[in-house]
Amino acid sequence: MQIISGTTQFQIPEETAAAIGKFDGVHLGHQKILEMVFRQRKRGRRTAVFTFDPSPAVFFSSRGEEVRELSTREEKRRLFAGMGVDYLIEFPMNEKTAGTEPEDFVRRILFGQMHARYIAAGDDLSFGAGGRGNFTLVRQLGASLGFEAEQVSKVRIDGVVVSSTYIRVLVERGEMERASRFLGRPYQILGTVRHGNQIGRTIGIPTLNQIPEEGKLLPPFGVYYSDVLLDGRIYHGMTNIGVKPTIREGKAPGKQPAVTVETYLYDFDGDVYGEKVLTSLYTFRRSERKFASLSDLKAQMQRDIEAGREFHRGRDCR
Repeated sequence: MQIISGTTQFQIPEETAAAIGKFDGVHLGHQKILEMVFRQRKRGRRTAVFTFDPSPAVFFSSRGEEVRELSTREEKRRLFAGMGVDYLIEFPMNEKTAGTEPEDFVRRILFGQMHARYIAAGDDLSFGAGGRGNFTLVRQLGASLGFEAEQVSKVRIDGVVVSSTYIRVLVERGEMERASRFLGRPYQILGTVRHGNQIGRTIGIPTLNQIPEEGKLLPPFGVYYSDVLLDGRIYHGMTNIGVKPTIREGKAPGKQPAVTVETYLYDFDGDVYGEKVLTSLYTFRRSERKFASLSDLKAQMQRDIEAGREFHRGRDCR
């Protein structure tokens, strides 16, 4: 997959079928749009995804207001590459580009620079100065310029529209199984493995410590049944998200502790420091809490691990 990022000056020399949108989460609704684009391959068109970086939600947020998203830039890149997208355009969102007249945006960028001859998008498409660009405009310009435009209807599950907004609510509540249904896969966290305080190793339960990427939406602090993708292989485990209050007691008073994603893998004890690993969260088990001692923490972790093994045995038998 070719990534075009950080520039407005680019040119794709071949005809493309393009999907346009925010793609936060790359959920089932987004996947439906991408399926329409992939069908155009039989007509000799390369597939392209057009999105903004940063996202409109981040760019237009009030100063100081932190916006956390379902998918970071790197996570979306991995998802699109895995699906077989040919071109990913991460168009810069700034004051100048946000003020582009919608018609100019379609004519010059989508039709001209991207060489788009087929465009698919959802019915909530909005772009250009004042958000005035919409699918009606794209269809009208397609008729005059000579490209096809297809509006993709919303996907519903149990009568609920699949949307990034709704999935964010589910993740914030810790409803990981329902979030997985709307995403079409488990909720995932990509992060680099860092050296921790080695407490897990000293009590016989070594863990992988990830620092989540900036801007990533995390579920409530607590313990989750999980999997980790490492070197092309999936390992079962238990993941704790939080600030490890039992271990951090008495350290750095007044300083905000870093949030970590810490995973114990049942059958792994290798050295993967510095590597990026992908953690999939399946089900919330319990909230993070402070224990009276390390021995109490170890006992609880052992109970969590046994419950986790049972959970994964049940999944593997399906």
